[in-house]
Amino acid sequence: MSLPQRIKRLKKSSYTLKNNRLSTFVRHIKHSFVTIMLMVLSSLIITISFTVQASSLEQAKRLHDRITGVPPSITTLIQMSELIEQGKANEAAYIAMESPEFYSTTLKVFASPWTNEDQDIFEPLNDYSATVIGVIRDDIDFRQILQGDFTYIGKPELNLTPYSKVNNTHYDELESKFTNLAEGLIQVSQSSLNGLPSTATAGVLTSRAAAKAFFYLGTNRAMLRFTLMNHLCTDLEPLKDNTLPPDRIRQDVSRSPGGDSRLFINNCSGCHTGMDPLAQAFAYYDYQFDSETDPDALNGSIDYNQAADIDSATGTRVKAKYHFNASSFPYGFVTTNDDWQNYWREGTNQRLGWDQSLPGKGSGMKSLGEELANSEAFAQCQVKKVFKAVCLRDAESSDDLSQIQLSTSSFKQHSYQLKQVFAEVGAYCMGE
Repeated sequence: MSLPQRIKRLKKSSYTLKNNRLSTFVRHIKHSFVTIMLMVLSSLIITISFTVQASSLEQAKRLHDRITGVPPSITTLIQMSELIEQGKANEAAYIAMESPEFYSTTLKVFASPWTNEDQDIFEPLNDYSATVIGVIRDDIDFRQILQGDFTYIGKPELNLTPYSKVNNTHYDELESKFTNLAEGLIQVSQSSLNGLPSTATAGVLTSRAAAKAFFYLGTNRAMLRFTLMNHLCTDLEPLKDNTLPPDRIRQDVSRSPGGDSRLFINNCSGCHTGMDPLAQAFAYYDYQFDSETDPDALNGSIDYNQAADIDSATGTRVKAKYHFNASSFPYGFVTTNDDWQNYWREGTNQRLGWDQSLPGKGSGMKSLGEELANSEAFAQCQVKKVFKAVCLRDAESSDDLSQIQLSTSSFKQHSYQLKQVFAEVGAYCMGE
């Protein structure tokens, strides 16, 4: 074979070899690309699957933490996460509420500020806060806390110092022994403990703790103010209304403070026109203690003037404090009984949503408690407080406010059971 022929054959052979190598390389690249894509896709599927699982677990843990203040057990966490994956977040919240810490910690902190003027969350357990905890645990209509004849105490088998109407020892022992309040509380009639007639009891309003905090000295107006703050979420200032008649304002309110009647007309009157007619419901109540041996009033009890009990200072069942400083304005209203009337059913404070099926007036604390507890403001206030307790913030966004409205409606539809509100708000705030 001539040299030119050999060269031509060699070039052809080299071309074939290169072509074969290129084909092999391309096939290898294609195979590698497919392999890589399969690996990426598989990894993505695993990641997505893990993320979904982690999200439900994370939601369950957050829900449990918010409701109880402690982390859940593995079993509880898995059980709650499975319910959340099934779209049953409310049911998951109820599982969290089976934890003893929900009662001993969350609800204790929830109710304690209502029992003292400083609104201190570290206030020791007492008959007021224990009763709130018991009512929530037993799914009792929450409106009853302002009108019922009941109190929650420790079970007899706990061997505690018996309940006393003059001290807090019974509840101090409940707390110091780290009693499981989910199991350790029982309901008894309040009238059997403090000696009040059943008709004169008004739930936590006639508890020893409330009397100690809000009937202590003064003129009993504090009881109304703090009841509004604690259970209707409003202080007196936003309720000022100068358009209402001043005919029920007591004698102790000067009509010319500092010699200027304009102050009364533009400031004092706006609060007292509505406050004084309502605070008259407390006219037969006081907190009694020995100021000489017990200047801090630690050992005292609620006191109530029954039909045969006539106060020497007033000549009626009305406590002397209702006639203090009568010379400030002798022509003011003189309290002779415990008849109250809700002037706030007229004017701007109709917005509190008073129940139109009720008369808006009555005698004594029980009927006043019924008036307050059946308002729209009462229902909404409980939801707002639960929202802050579980979400750890006030409602702010439009979504938050919508949830407040939805849970308020649900609260009323579910017979005012507050655990339902904890479940709904907890599910809302557990995050996506």
